[in-house]
Amino acid sequence: MNVFNQLSIWLSFQLSIIFLIGIPVTISFWSIKKRNKAVNKLLSIYWKISLLFFISLLLLIGKYSYALVITNISTLLMTVSVWFWNDINDELREYDFSYSLTTTTKIWRWTITFISLNFFIQSLQNFNCFSFINSEACAMWLQPSSNLYLILKNLFNFFFGANFTQPIAKFLGLFSLLIYILGLIQWSVIKLPKNGRNSCFSENGKN
Repeated sequence: MNVFNQLSIWLSFQLSIIFLIGIPVTISFWSIKKRNKAVNKLLSIYWKISLLFFISLLLLIGKYSYALVITNISTLLMTVSVWFWNDINDELREYDFSYSLTTTTKIWRWTITFISLNFFIQSLQNFNCFSFINSEACAMWLQPSSNLYLILKNLFNFFFGANFTQPIAKFLGLFSLLIYILGLIQWSVIKLPKNGRNSCFSENGKN
């Protein structure tokens, strides 16, 4: 069962890379090429929100005790960010199935919703890892971030001539998390009351 659990977690991270990073990159360039303002706005918001996912990976590398909590919050926020906006939802509903860009976007939204839900369910199966990721039983959650650690370590050494260590990853992750929280609070206090669930994608003219 432990081997199956490790394989399931590894597969979840691989799917996350594809559907949370790879496909959104493709849709972003596609929407720019098609000059679809609604999809372009949706993806620009998504990338801002998804920064928390990358921060959580740094925290996983740094073995921060609550890194898995941050990871789950990030996938939740990413899912909310692609469904939240009324004006974008209304715009997407105007396109029929034959318009491949918006159809792909709709399928992608449902996919990351299911991935986020699956990720959360798997996390609940290792509930103790929410508060103590450094335990031996939680090693399976740290393994997928090891490849990223090696890449960052080599890049850090190449550009700065220094070692990229786990304490550095933890510091950068916590510092970035603080900046992210301040930005989220600013948006919640200033922009959300003003615009509500309107993304304002059509302020400069609707395509």
